[in-house]
Amino acid sequence: MENMLTYEKWDKQLQNRLNYELRDFMEVIKWAYQAYKEKILYSCSFGAEGIVLIDLISKVNPEAKIVFLDTNLHFKETYSLLDKVKKKYPKLNIKIVEPAFTLEQQAKKYEKKLWEHNPNQCCQIRKIIPLEKELENVDAWISGLRREQSPTRKSMEYINKDHRFKRVKICPLIHWTWDNVWKYIKLNNLPYNELHDHNYPSIGCAMCTLPVTKGDQRSGRWANFEKIECGLHQA
Repeated sequence: MENMLTYEKWDKQLQNRLNYELRDFMEVIKWAYQAYKEKILYSCSFGAEGIVLIDLISKVNPEAKIVFLDTNLHFKETYSLLDKVKKKYPKLNIKIVEPAFTLEQQAKKYEKKLWEHNPNQCCQIRKIIPLEKELENVDAWISGLRREQSPTRKSMEYINKDHRFKRVKICPLIHWTWDNVWKYIKLNNLPYNELHDHNYPSIGCAMCTLPVTKGDQRSGRWANFEKIECGLHQA
């Protein structure tokens, strides 16, 4: 298909041209679904950026596949928001993906409260491996990354070669600011995670997320470890 990229047949020249020509987030989303059709999914954590992208994607493809990685460790507010989104966008294909191990099985095989001792391994089991399996059936995936979020994301483009999952990763909101995100949510009266009103700009699992009063937006994640990413967005 014209203007389609796959990881296996990566064309750097085409990538550069698309990143230059697709000047607007809606153009990026429209291109993504025209190019990949059923071979693309959006992995959503249901944070503020996620709610914005769900609304934008629904305008382009009302039946788009949305994957939520349910670690079984999310805040109750996150699960409540998931229910609200399902009601607001009944046509969207929202798939709840769980790890192979229950928390009890994980504790027996590894150790209790693995997230306190080896958060990287916990993320590997409960997030990375489940997403790997979902991505086996597609050529590309959409992410809500923004360059403003952290230094590790400043080099992201609209269209990226994802070495971690060997897929094309598309990031429509890379140029958005935190203010842009909230203006869109308020303007469109979108539901959002109530924890955002209590100094939680970035929301992950309940055991590994703290409120933020200073520092970058992700400084509340894995605060007691030298860890700033779960591993989904590392090269």
